[in-house]
Amino acid sequence: MKDTGQEETATFGAGCFWGVEEAFRKQDGVTETAAGYMGGFKKNPTYEEVCTGETGHAEVVQVTFDPARITYRQLLDVFWSIHDPTQLNRQGPDVGANYRSVIFYHNPGQAKTARASKLDQEVSGRFGFGKIVTVIQPAAVFYQAEEYHQQYFLKHGGNCQI
Repeated sequence: MKDTGQEETATFGAGCFWGVEEAFRKQDGVTETAAGYMGGFKKNPTYEEVCTGETGHAEVVQVTFDPARITYRQLLDVFWSIHDPTQLNRQGPDVGANYRSVIFYHNPGQAKTARASKLDQEVSGRFGFGKIVTVIQPAAVFYQAEEYHQQYFLKHGGNCQI
């Protein structure tokens, strides 16, 4: 694995973070993934607290990547391919604002690319006539989820099908 020393961070919420983490972890150029919580108001939330919907957090995956090997746009393509961005506050059987579709950007370039990518998805018709409800907002404090959530499918097998 070539290390360019210029790694970047991206953060995505697309439902249960177990499957989201697995999808990003498998991408060439992704050097690290972490399941966690972002976008809420409570400091150091636990999984149980986030699941109540009362902390405001989304389940997210923070992705560290080498942009010389995988671009942010390519990560967005993965994001769009692993969930249904027309479902408000849910993915498949998982219901609640903590499962919302969200892109947290870390710099103005990511914000611009994310907005253009969302527009591309909206006009493509890929998701039928449903309105894409994905929120694009600045990254906030990332709280890493409990250890048992990290690389869950790598440790335990299985996968999520949304």
